Amino acid sequence: MLPDHHLLPGTATGTVLVLRLCCFVSSNTYVPLFGCILVKLCLSSLHVQAIVNNLDDAHEQIDTAIATALRESKPVYISVSCNLAGLTHPTFSREPVPMFIAPRVSNKQNLEYAVEAAAEFLNKAVKPVMVGGPKIRVAKAKKAFAGIADASGYPFAVMPAAKGLVPEHHPRFIGTYWGAVSTTFCAEIVESADAYLFAGPIFNDYSSVGYSLLLKREKAVIVQPDRVVVGNGPAFGCILMPDFLRALAKRLNRNTTAYDNYRRIFVPDRDPPNGKPDEPLRVNILFKHIKEMLSGETAVIAETGDSWFNCQKLKLPDGCGYEFQMQYGSIGWSVGATLGYAQAAKDKRVIACIGDGSFQVTAQDVSTMLRCGQNNVIFLINNGGYTIEVEIHDGPYNVIKNWDYTGLVDAIHNSHGNCWTKKVRTEVELKEAIAMSTGAKKNCLCFIEVIVHKDDTSKELLEWGSRVSAANSRPPNPQ
Repeated sequence: MLPDHHLLPGTATGTVLVLRLCCFVSSNTYVPLFGCILVKLCLSSLHVQAIVNNLDDAHEQIDTAIATALRESKPVYISVSCNLAGLTHPTFSREPVPMFIAPRVSNKQNLEYAVEAAAEFLNKAVKPVMVGGPKIRVAKAKKAFAGIADASGYPFAVMPAAKGLVPEHHPRFIGTYWGAVSTTFCAEIVESADAYLFAGPIFNDYSSVGYSLLLKREKAVIVQPDRVVVGNGPAFGCILMPDFLRALAKRLNRNTTAYDNYRRIFVPDRDPPNGKPDEPLRVNILFKHIKEMLSGETAVIAETGDSWFNCQKLKLPDGCGYEFQMQYGSIGWSVGATLGYAQAAKDKRVIACIGDGSFQVTAQDVSTMLRCGQNNVIFLINNGGYTIEVEIHDGPYNVIKNWDYTGLVDAIHNSHGNCWTKKVRTEVELKEAIAMSTGAKKNCLCFIEVIVHKDDTSKELLEWGSRVSAANSRPPNPQ
């Protein structure tokens, strides 16, 4: 029997979530074996649903769902009735038939018009810049974006949800563009540009810091996976992002003016000073040491909360993976994501930064990590509550029941599998724990509970939270 839910992440085409709902079919009856709440929550973000309760069209439904997931890089839902799953049917051949998905192509004439309009627009600019958005992944345009960055000479940044999709070791990479909480000097260069190319952006309340970005539409070329808009118009459809970026790279005049300006004003950030031997551990000290753990053989999972902002500051080495979910701000997402990523990317060791409140939502996934023999490093940041929610909308509901987190994981471990846990309260203890996790316990799942003050947050969270709170509490528009 298939499990109730199974996570299948893909590093190249985006995460695909296939939910398999075991149910019983009798005559015209369709009875789920678990509640519909989870299903209703998931269906709003799904691209295709396939409910298999009849073998005559089961082959077609399953093929359609899987093909859609691969082609669109979007989640699909396949529900198979448990009393049908083991039956045979003529439509399913004895030997699997290789699947062929017809490639999508751009409208050539529209592509030429769009490239001409965008090249004219950008070549007239004095100090143009580029910003990569999260839809670069769905559009399979990472190489094309890096190619146009090389050819154009423009400085380029990423939106927060696109971190990890562009090469951060590139000499003209200037960091994360996130409005008032951007990487130092990044927002100043982007927002002062007289033209910007945004590839695959998503502008919502979180990515725009409460709709406070200082951007002007008439200065922007917006490239979506299958559409291009130049300034306030014209717009061109039926154009694939990789085709457009590759063609545009050949038509742009090289222009390093904005990057030259960036180099003139840039002052490198300094690491925080080391703590005293018995001084309580600070969050910025924690991430200073996490940064030193990164390599091309690691991947970072950043949970919703203050880890959003602290992980954005990590400079990713070439090949280092990164996942960051902000479209829905799903609290607890990272525990399951750590499980799925590690299971798919066997060549990387996953380093997850998870808050205590988030961990309480999905802690049981650690059990499956142990059953699968994963060697993830989980930093459980225990500050006693939902800190990000305190900054957006404070209340007593943001204070949570404190757990013995290492004790819980030890209980889940139950002497079966490879697991090592440790509580740390000082920098000295943290350094010892990291040394153990990367040395003697490198083949174990390492769970490090980091105990910090409840008000110890990044300055970016304080700024972002106040702006998003103001946006959320604004009066409604009159009807």
